[in-house]
Amino acid sequence: MYFIDVILPIPIKQAFTYSVNAHEAHFLKPGHRVAVPFGKSKIYTAIVYKVHQTPPQTYETKEIDQILDEYPLVTETQLKHWQWIADYYLCSIGEVMRAALPGAFLLESETIIRLQTERPASEAALSEQEEMILEALENRQQLHLNDVRSILDRKQVLGVIQALLEKNRIALVETLYEQYIPKMVSYLQLAPQYKEESALTALLDEMQRAPKQREVLMQLFMLSARQSGAVKRPELLAEVAGAAAPLRSLIDKGIVLEEKRQTDRKAQWESDTADSKGLSEAQERAYKQIRQQFTEKSVCLFHGVTSSGKTEVYVKLIEEQLAHGKQVLYMLPEIALTTQLISRLQEYFGDRVGVYHSRYSVHERVEVWNQLLRQDQRAQLVVGARSTVFLPFQDLGLVIVDEEHEHSFKQYNPAPRYHGRDAAVVLASLCKAKVLLGSATPALETYQNAVSGKYGLVSLKERYGKVLLPDTQLVDLRDKNRKKRMQGHFSDSLLEAIQETLAEKKQVILFKNRRGFAPIMECMTCGSAPQCPNCDVSLTFHKAKGQLRCHYCGYASPLTKQCGACGSMTLDPKGFGTEQIQTELQELLPEARIARMDQDTTRGKHAHAKLIHGFEQGDIDILVGTQMLAKGLDFRAVGLVGVMQADSLLNFPDFRAHERSFQLLSQVAGRAGRTKDRGKVLIQAFNPEHLILQQVTTHDYDGMFKDEMEQRRQYGYPPFNRLIRFTFKHRNFETMQNGSRWFAKALEAQFNEGVLGPEIPPVGRIRNEYLSHVLLKVPVNAGIKAYKGKVGMLVRNFEAQKPFARIKLVVDVDPY
Repeated sequence: MYFIDVILPIPIKQAFTYSVNAHEAHFLKPGHRVAVPFGKSKIYTAIVYKVHQTPPQTYETKEIDQILDEYPLVTETQLKHWQWIADYYLCSIGEVMRAALPGAFLLESETIIRLQTERPASEAALSEQEEMILEALENRQQLHLNDVRSILDRKQVLGVIQALLEKNRIALVETLYEQYIPKMVSYLQLAPQYKEESALTALLDEMQRAPKQREVLMQLFMLSARQSGAVKRPELLAEVAGAAAPLRSLIDKGIVLEEKRQTDRKAQWESDTADSKGLSEAQERAYKQIRQQFTEKSVCLFHGVTSSGKTEVYVKLIEEQLAHGKQVLYMLPEIALTTQLISRLQEYFGDRVGVYHSRYSVHERVEVWNQLLRQDQRAQLVVGARSTVFLPFQDLGLVIVDEEHEHSFKQYNPAPRYHGRDAAVVLASLCKAKVLLGSATPALETYQNAVSGKYGLVSLKERYGKVLLPDTQLVDLRDKNRKKRMQGHFSDSLLEAIQETLAEKKQVILFKNRRGFAPIMECMTCGSAPQCPNCDVSLTFHKAKGQLRCHYCGYASPLTKQCGACGSMTLDPKGFGTEQIQTELQELLPEARIARMDQDTTRGKHAHAKLIHGFEQGDIDILVGTQMLAKGLDFRAVGLVGVMQADSLLNFPDFRAHERSFQLLSQVAGRAGRTKDRGKVLIQAFNPEHLILQQVTTHDYDGMFKDEMEQRRQYGYPPFNRLIRFTFKHRNFETMQNGSRWFAKALEAQFNEGVLGPEIPPVGRIRNEYLSHVLLKVPVNAGIKAYKGKVGMLVRNFEAQKPFARIKLVVDVDPY
C-alpha cells in the first residue's frame, strides 16, 4: 500500500494522509495538486507533501479523487519556505497554501443538483416550487444553487432542496471546477486554395455583388502580407467598419479559415529596449561596493538618500543577473509604485518583465506563475508587492526589496501574518540568492543588522546630479492661528509657497494621512457625533458621496441634516481629510488643476496608473494624497511638498510612532526638487519644537536612530526583544475579558516576565467584536523555537477550554 501526506487549504495544523495505488505513487511528487474528499461530501484541492508507505495509526485512509496536474505546480523550495512561514508566524501550512496559490489553482467544490435516476416507490405530493425545480432539471440536466435561487426568485432555497432530497426526487453531486480559463485569440487567414494571386483575383471578381465581403477580403490579404502570416480577428475588425457579419459569411463559406490560439494576457512590449543609463561617479562607487559586499554577505542594505538614483543601480545589478540566465525578484510595498516602475523597467528589459499583485486578475497571475515554472524568458524579472515571495522561482539570483522600511510589507489579515521583507530574505537563503534592501530611511532593525555586521552596508549620500536635498521648513500653526494668518487649514506661508510654485510652472504635492472630508461630524448643541453601530469609532464624513462611512468595517449611511441624539440642525465637521483639502484649495485657487490620490480614488485596476500618468504629463498642478504619495514615486517637476498637519503622526499610540513619522515625512519631503532646482518642503505642526520634526528638517537619520535605539533598549522593544501579540475577539465583552485574563496568567506562569496586558486597544470593538491585546516580549538571545513551542501548547490549551471555545484568538509574531 502507498500513501500520500497532503496539505489542505484549511487552518488545521497537521497534514492528512490518503491512499494511492502503485502507479499513482510513482507518478506523484511533492508539489502535485490532487483532488481529495474531506468530511462527508466536500472535495478540496490538496498539495502533495510526501509519498510514503506508512499508514496512519488513528484513522482509515480514503482514496484520492483525481490527480490535477501533469507536473508539480509547487516546487520543493516553496514547500520548505511555506513550512518556515508556518513555523515562524505560528500558523498552519494550509493557511500559507491558501495565501500562496492564486485562487484559480484552489479548485472549488460546488454543489450540483441532478434528477434522481431511480424513481421513488411511492410518489409524495410536490409543492409548486418543487415542481418548478424538477421541470427545470428535466430541461437542463443539472442546476447550481444559484440557478435554483434565480428560478424561485428567493435566497433561502435549502428548505425546498432538502424536501426534494427527502422525497428522493433529486441527488446532490460534489464536483470540482477548474477556475483558470486560458485566453484564446482568433487568428484569420485565407484558405490555401485562394492564396495564389490568380485564384484571389478570380474570387474578388465573383464578389462584385457583395462589396462588404470583398472589402474585408482585400483588407485581410493586405494585413497578412504585411505581417507574413495569420491576422488577429480584432485587428481586422478595427480596420473595416461593420466587418463582423461579412467576416462570419466568409468563414461559413470556407474562404477564410479561423483558428483559436492560446495566448498570454500580459500585453506584449512592442518597442525596442533601451540601454541602461550611465551611472554617476557616486552611483558607480555604490554599485561596486554592493558587488563587493555580496562576495562576503548574502544580504546588503543600500542606504541612499531620496532621489539619489537607487533604481539605476538596481537596473545594473538586474542586467548582470539576467545576463547569467538568473531570475530576479523586485519587491515594492505599494501597488501604486509598480505602475510607474514597470514602464521604466520595460524600457530596459522589455518582455522579460512579469508583474504580480492583487490588482491583476487571477488569470494574469496564473500566467506569471506558469511562466516562472517553465523558466520562460517573459518572466525573468518579476515586479510586485509582498505576495511575490510565494512564486515558484526556479533559478533565483537576486531579490531587491525597495523601500524595505515600509510597514505595507507586513500582512495583518488573514493568516499567515508574515512580513514580506523577512520572508524574502529566507526565500533567498533557500535559493542561494542575494538580497538587496533599499531605503532612504531604513527600519531600525535593518540598520542595526547592518551596523552590527550581520548585513552588508552601502551608503549613497548625494542626490543624482548633485542636487541639494530639499529646503525643509516648519510652520507653527499655534502662532499662525493666534495671528489669524490661516485660511481654512492653510497657513499664509504654505498658500504663498503654493502660488509661487505654480507661477514657476512647477507642481505641488500636499500630504495628509487621512482620507475623507472630516473624521467627525459633531453636534454643536449636545456634543455627540454619529458612531458606527458595529465599531467603537465615529463615522468619517465623505462629502462627494454625501455619506458617513466607517473605515474599519465599511458601514455607510447617508448624511442627515439633524443630530440623531438631540434633533438639532447644528452638525459641524471636525478635523479634516484629503477630500476637505481638495475642496478648500479649489475655492482658494480656482484656476489650479487639483487631483486627489487616496484609497477612494484608486479603487480600479488602472486608477493608480491614470493618476500618476496625468501628474507626470503635467495635466495636474496639485496632487493631494495620503501616504501612497510617500513611497518612492519619481515626479520630475515637483517644486513644493506641503505636510498639512504633522502632529497626528507623532501622537499615535505605538512604540514605532516616532520612527514611522520620521520615515514618512522624510519620504514625502523626498518627492520635492528631484531635478536641477532645489525643492522646498513646508511642514505645518502645532508642536514644531518636537525632536523628530527637527531631525526631519536637518535630514538627521543617524540622530533619530541613536535616540530611538536608546528608548527601545530602555523599554525592551525590538530589535532588543521580539514581540508576539495575542488578540482576543468575542461579541460578549465579559467572555472576551475572562479569556484574555486567563491566557495572560498562563503566559506569566510559563515565562515569569515579559508579559504585558491584557489591554483594550484604542479601538476596542470592531465588527461587533470586543478586542483585547496581550503582548509577550521574547529576548533576542532566547531560543525562539522553545518559546514558540510553549506558546503553541498554551494556545491549544486555551482553545480546549469550554468557556473560551468561541473566542477568536489571533497570534501575530512581529506585529509591526
